[in-house]
Amino acid sequence: MKRAQLTGIAIAGTAGLLAFIMVQGLVDKPQIEKTVEVHVKSSEVLVAAADIGLGQSAAETQLRWQPWPEETATTGYITRASAPNALTQMSGAIARAPIMAGEPITAQKLIKAGQGGVLAAILPAGMRAVSTKIKLETSAGGLIMPNDRVDVILIQRVKGRNGAEDYVSDTLLSNVRVLAIGQEIETKEGKRVADSSASTATLELTPRQSEILALGSTKGELTLSLRSISDLDANGAGPSAGDALERPMEARSIGVTRYGVSSRAFGMN
Repeated sequence: MKRAQLTGIAIAGTAGLLAFIMVQGLVDKPQIEKTVEVHVKSSEVLVAAADIGLGQSAAETQLRWQPWPEETATTGYITRASAPNALTQMSGAIARAPIMAGEPITAQKLIKAGQGGVLAAILPAGMRAVSTKIKLETSAGGLIMPNDRVDVILIQRVKGRNGAEDYVSDTLLSNVRVLAIGQEIETKEGKRVADSSASTATLELTPRQSEILALGSTKGELTLSLRSISDLDANGAGPSAGDALERPMEARSIGVTRYGVSSRAFGMN
């Protein structure tokens, strides 16, 4: 092979190698990241520095100020500009609902001391707290706890025309929220522990339902029937009342068959 040809091949190979190195350098060249700073207008709002349980009195150490975008802050939030002394003012306030750490504080979530007791603070507007006696056999073995939902069943002693006694049962109230069992309105230290020694259950009822419960307690024995959590209404429907105490006595009679003989003549004793 002639020298000129060898020289041409060498030059071509060198040029190809240089081109490959240049292309590889362009491909492997790290991309330059650009950081764009966006300034969001914010204000300091009062938030929970730690979890605050239902009915718990908030200490000053459980509250803090935190920057919050103004466009997402609602009018219910407590801002440092509008209430610079809120840390001190809200100290000792009672939580009307569980508050998680970092959650903004509103006037609806914390009620200041002196505006009512713990139970009055967590009771929704228009509702009443009414207590009824319970025991192990009338409260699902003592396993009913605050915030559970129950049905209230009335068991009455009745007497037939022939003087024989029997018992009938009616559901007075359905889907009732339990506010407290004994003196407990919330689980202890995050654990759901039943208080089997409690002798009372406090229920959340409307004024009319409170009257029905009070009347029912004079007619016979009340039993609480625990409802499944799967039955809870997604729309948050409250308790409902039956008409057991409003129906005529004849309508509240039951059919009983003894030794092949039917009878429905039962009334209140």
